[in-house]
Formats: sequence, structure tokens, C-alpha cells
Amino acid sequence: MGKKFTFIGAGSLGFTLALARDILSFEAFRDCEIHLMDIHEGRLEYAAKAVGKLISAGNYPAGVYATTDRKKALEGADGVLITILQGGVDVWRHDIEIPKSYGVDINVGDTRGPSGVMRFLRTAPVMLDIIRDVEAVCPNAVVLNYTNPMAMLCGYLLRQSKTSITGLCHSVQGTAHMLAGWIGAKPEDVTFTCAGINHTAFYLEYKWNGADAYPLILDKVKSDPEVANHEQVRNEMYLNFGYYPTESSGHNSEYLPWFRKRPDLIDKYCTHGTGWNPGKYAFILNEYLEAETTWESRFNDFINKEDMDLNRGGEYASNIFNALFGSGEPFVFNGNQLNHGIISNMQPLACVETPVLASPTGLQPIHVGHLPDNIAILVDLTARIEEMAVNAAIEGDPWKVFQANLFDPLTASVLSMSEIKEMTQKMLNKNEAFLGYFKSLTI
Repeated sequence: MGKKFTFIGAGSLGFTLALARDILSFEAFRDCEIHLMDIHEGRLEYAAKAVGKLISAGNYPAGVYATTDRKKALEGADGVLITILQGGVDVWRHDIEIPKSYGVDINVGDTRGPSGVMRFLRTAPVMLDIIRDVEAVCPNAVVLNYTNPMAMLCGYLLRQSKTSITGLCHSVQGTAHMLAGWIGAKPEDVTFTCAGINHTAFYLEYKWNGADAYPLILDKVKSDPEVANHEQVRNEMYLNFGYYPTESSGHNSEYLPWFRKRPDLIDKYCTHGTGWNPGKYAFILNEYLEAETTWESRFNDFINKEDMDLNRGGEYASNIFNALFGSGEPFVFNGNQLNHGIISNMQPLACVETPVLASPTGLQPIHVGHLPDNIAILVDLTARIEEMAVNAAIEGDPWKVFQANLFDPLTASVLSMSEIKEMTQKMLNKNEAFLGYFKSLTI
């Protein structure tokens, strides 16, 4: 009998199609059942058609099923993939616009800082409902989360459930491939140890054919103008920290106090590779709003394609499932999990992104040890802020939301305490419809 994979938030076109393609590419899963669930019936219908086209193109003996009934989709699942967005772009835009009205120039706002905290608070109760359904109808399933904010959501769920859950982000392997390209290496010839928290992890080692490749990376960053201008923020971090970070310059610019607190710094660091800068802000936001009305044409473009690319991509999910209950071939990846001593100089309840071994025996964290002190300062501070936000959600406490924002590096570099409190209150009020689980919204 084929394995059952359930996609929650299947209307997310890019994730659903890429992950379904990857799963089907494994011999053990050619006859699997792919169950798609979404609250948007239109997107769900198109997603089923698109996955059906993948199945037909590969001549797989698999089946695809679509439903808006979450428990029905989850019943008996072996693997669960979550790619949801709670609230639409019309809600999300306020996460960006309210801080910006106070002078806090957020770039993306889906991971941390005041914007990421609000997205987390909106999403947390829905994610917990999903996990409660998993506990009820497929308690042995492995849950892979792709929904942001990754660290806060995984930390929140792992503290309240014994379900096998980890979170996945493509920034680790994506950056590793980028660095390989810079030095002329094939990605398969590169090995690395990467650790920290989601979107703020660092390559503690980066080797090419067993030799330290950092000197080659340093030379490219210093001598190659194209490389220097490609990732201005990350390169500056590398030159001053000594370790290369995983996440894009755009994201990193909004997590730190050094790059977006003044217009001159934004002009210097945030015009390449950061996506959103003040001059492009409204244009990019309008693009996202427009995408809400063009999703159907994008699905149709895929469905009407004559040639289907069935080659496996770079996401970890299918390899993890194959290691757990497919061929059994072990697979090492960077996943999100509670620390519990994996990183020795971070708090135990921090949700860390570190190496994990997937095998038929399950998901086994790989011990990292001591982070370099300068990296640990940044990573542990951020993890503690995220834990404050997680506690705010668990306890329904608006004061702790304010405390989380109070210590956000970018926000604190721009605003006074009273201004942060006022901004946080406005953001809480704007999200009132999603925060019914809070005792009160008054700080």
C-alpha cells in the first residue's frame, strides 16, 4: 500500500508542486496518495489539477485527492507538509506599514521583529489546531513545516506536542550552493557544518573536497566586485563576524541594528539583493497585492505547459521522507528543533536550526557544541526574544509581545521604549480579529 502525504495549505502553488514532484521522484513513493487541503476552494481545485498533471507526465501509479476537510485529509497520513498563510496580503501589509510609519524600515517581515511577531501570533492558534488534528487521526505522522515565522512556530508547537515535527528552510542549502558557485566548486564536493536559528545561522565550517574553503570565499568577497555587490549585507556580516550567514541580505538587514536605521545606511547597504528599499517599497507591495488576483493565470500557465520537469529539486522534504519510511537511505539536513543541549551555549528551549539525521529510526539531532562567542551573542539574544513571543502566545499576554518588540535590534536602534509600546499596541489592535485567544489586547 502506498504512503500517504498530506499538504495543508495546498493552494501555495510553488511549494505544493515542487514538493509533490520531489516526493513522486522516489521509487518508494511512485504509488503514493497525495491529499491536498486548503480553505480556498478555487486554489485547491487548481492545485489538484496541477498535481494530477505531474502524475500523468511521470506515468506514476499515484493518486491525488482534494478536500477542504482537514481531518479527512490528515487521516492515516505518513507525512504532513504545512505551507499556510493565516490572513492575506491585506492583513500582512499592516505588519510592514505600521512599523514604517514609526521609522522602522522592515524589508520582508515574515520571520522576526515586530512584523514577524504579529504574523506568528496570527498563525500560532491555527498551527496548533492542525497539530491537534494530527494527534487525533495520524499520531505517527512526521510533520514538516514550511510556514514562517519558522523558529517561533516550531518552538511553539514543540513545547505543546510530542508529535514528530521539524521546520525546513531552503536558505541553508541555497547559500551553500551560492558560495560554491563563487569559488568554482560543485555543490556535491562541498561539506559544511551550519548552526544557529532559522534565518540567523552561520557556517561554522565550509569545506571543498575536505579543505577549508573560507580563504577562497574571503578572497572573492574582497576582490570580485560582482560578488561584493551581490550580497552587501551578508558580506559585511562575514567580514566582521568571520562566519558566513545563511539568510539573504534582505532578511538580515531587518534583523540587525546596523543596516536599516538611517536613510544613508539603507542607501549604502540595502539597494542590492535586499528586494525592498524605500524607493521600491510601494511598487513591491503592489506586486504582492496584484498576485492575489493573478493566481489563477499562474496555475493555468503550469497546467497548460507541454513539457513537465520531473527532476527532483533542492528541498529537503522528500529526502527526509525517503530516509524515514522509503528506501531508508540516511539523510542529513538542517532542521528546526528545541535545543536541549544541541548548542551548548544557548538556552534549552531555544528553537535552533542545526544538523539532523533522518533514518528509519526517526529524526536524530546532531550535537553541535559551543558556538563562537560573537555568534552566540547574536543568536542567543534573538532566540530569547523569540521565546518571549512564544510565551506571549501560550499565555495570551500582550505585555510579553511588547517585551519581545522592545529588544528587537532594529526597532530598538530607531525607537524609544514608549514609541515601541505605542507601535505594538497599534499592531495588536489591527490584528484583533486573529487574537481572540489573548486575555486582553491592552499592554
